[in-house]
Amino acid sequence: MIDTSVIEAENAKRVRDLETDYVALGEKLDRRGIDIRAITERAKGFGVAIPSWGTGTGGTRFARFPGEGEPANIFDKLDDCGVIHTLTRAAPNVSLHIPWDKADPEDLKAKAAQYGLSFDAVNSNTFQDQPDQEKSYKFGSLTHTDAATRAQAVEHNLECIEIGDKLGSKALTVWIGDGANFPGQTHMGRQFDRYLASMKEIYKGLPDDWRLFSEHKIYEPAFYSTVVQDWGTSLLTAQELGKKAMCLVDLGHHAPNVNIEMIVSRLIHAGKLGGFHFNDSKYGDDDLDSGTIDPYRLFLVWNELVDAEGTPGLDLAHMIDQSHNVTDPIESLMVSTMEIQRAYLQASLVDREALAGYQSDNDALMASATLRAAFRTDVDAILAKARLEDGGSIDPVKTYRVSGYRAVVADQRPKVSGAGGGIV
Repeated sequence: MIDTSVIEAENAKRVRDLETDYVALGEKLDRRGIDIRAITERAKGFGVAIPSWGTGTGGTRFARFPGEGEPANIFDKLDDCGVIHTLTRAAPNVSLHIPWDKADPEDLKAKAAQYGLSFDAVNSNTFQDQPDQEKSYKFGSLTHTDAATRAQAVEHNLECIEIGDKLGSKALTVWIGDGANFPGQTHMGRQFDRYLASMKEIYKGLPDDWRLFSEHKIYEPAFYSTVVQDWGTSLLTAQELGKKAMCLVDLGHHAPNVNIEMIVSRLIHAGKLGGFHFNDSKYGDDDLDSGTIDPYRLFLVWNELVDAEGTPGLDLAHMIDQSHNVTDPIESLMVSTMEIQRAYLQASLVDREALAGYQSDNDALMASATLRAAFRTDVDAILAKARLEDGGSIDPVKTYRVSGYRAVVADQRPKVSGAGGGIV
């Protein structure tokens, strides 16, 4: 969708400055005993999955203001995902949401192949009613008091597995909005028992090489009590289900100031960390662009992940989960992809031998300074060099704007009405 000549022309404007910056950074890193080529290769080996739903404009609880060229279907979404990967070279996978993205699996695979894309975890949806469903999820899905409603929700998840298997996916992410808005509305113990029973039925339907991700969320839409409200409940669920059940950590699904990197460490220790939904937040579950509010927290999460590299069984799924209300979603997703990749590289620069020594000596000041030294290293030149060598763009956002892609799809795609509120 973006001609290679546009990428080449834009790169030509910037390649000389990039080479100068890259050489200078290489000399600086060399003094620290770090091989810039090794870090560049790590950058080229990195990938994060784009959420299909993230290519559309999000919204608030009160309104949504769609942008120009909104994707009308999953194939439009895959075009947008293809643009993101073409320019960043770091987003090779797409995470689908069923039933929003239901289509013939062979057609989906053919479309994705045009851009060198594959499919990551599939996501089920029992947090809203669909036009053709018999039972409502207003008062719960996998935990509903009505057995037939629970069975309907289980069957939907099994269908997601079937669809994902045809696409080459290897995981199912289950998040439910079940809970209560009033004290006494539900019996918390029996509600959780129903959840576990439903999840066990879904677990039985997993292929041998699949994993089931349990995702927790502290609140919303259940504002008094949420069934899977924190990592402890998610861990309890994963342990009870079996070895193929893992915990998924969404960076926005925690109370303010919670130590997320410690949660990551604990889940690694338990052998139950399955993956991430990357985003950022200021107040709560804001789903803001990754790294825009607290880049140091993102770095600290990656510090734990890089430190744990080589841990037996640690095979993480990296996905973005954001809501883009006032920006072009493609631009936000490209920036987030690069910020996540940046934090990964910065964590790769930590002098782990020195850090271990300071920790052993209880030298809190120097241990902290060791982390900050890595975090403060500007790795822009490495990120751009990796993109250039892989055929991407030195400056993805500027190249995207020069390409005129948004204007082209705005002419091709039907306009979307902003009437009606709510997040989509």
